[in-house]
Amino acid sequence: MAVAPHDEDRYLVGLIGSGIETSLSPALHERAADELGLRYLYRKLDLTVLGLPPEAVGELVAAARLAGYNGLNITHPCKQLVLEHLDGLSPEAEALQAVNTVVFADGKAIGHNTDLSGFARNLALGLPEAPLDNVVLLGAGGAGAAAAHALLTMGAGTVHVFDTDQGRCDKLIRSLHRNFGPDRAATGKLDDVIPHADGLVHATPTGMAAYPGLPLPAELIMPHLWVADVVYRPLNTELVMTAHARGCGVLDGGGMVVFQAAEAFRLFTGRTPDTSRMLHHFAALTPGQGRSPAGTAGGRPSAPAS
Repeated sequence: MAVAPHDEDRYLVGLIGSGIETSLSPALHERAADELGLRYLYRKLDLTVLGLPPEAVGELVAAARLAGYNGLNITHPCKQLVLEHLDGLSPEAEALQAVNTVVFADGKAIGHNTDLSGFARNLALGLPEAPLDNVVLLGAGGAGAAAAHALLTMGAGTVHVFDTDQGRCDKLIRSLHRNFGPDRAATGKLDDVIPHADGLVHATPTGMAAYPGLPLPAELIMPHLWVADVVYRPLNTELVMTAHARGCGVLDGGGMVVFQAAEAFRLFTGRTPDTSRMLHHFAALTPGQGRSPAGTAGGRPSAPAS
């Protein structure tokens, strides 16, 4: 006979973002909770459905706190907008100036960033031999900042940052200079940098169902590059499919979303989920899309339980 969860084993969490109706986060979190015997409800607070602008993120954070939520995940386009509405930041969130997880505890709302560790773990498992001397990063928003910090923490030589918003690009580069040194981040002309790069990381919304297409000219997706996409809905973005056809080593965004979700779950509950099971659950939720549970186009690495 199943034992009813104690009050301390009941959790209410949510996700704030735009166009998130197809998000798999609720299913991933709730399945992980089921396996640990927790009562866990994950709600989507979609700005698009609610008819609210991204700037309303502060109102939703305040409402969730009053409603007794344990925490929130934050996604595009609110990862930086949410900062001013929080009581404090973890060291990672402070360094990135981007938050994807908010924990309510002791009367305070504390922002965290699990994208950094999620991206790093996905890259290490999915493309373990990827050279990191020169990496091109497309996108300087919250996900891009996390990827840049992860790459440099993992020992990348130089990350070349590009964004359609030059001010945002320059801001991220200044942050990387402060944290890692002036020779570790740069920008330039994409046509000039790509031929000499080892890899390409894509961290913009392009490729999502609502924003189809390629984030750069197809001719710049060169066979010598490894390519990592953070987009996971769909997994087989045009970038992933084009890079695979060109013979690149390819990493889709599936592993990153699982690993960042696992760390957010731990922050919400204090319990560590089994990431191997989460990876397989993700694969079951995306039939016919991914090439492996860890999100790689090549072999089939498996993640240890964490």
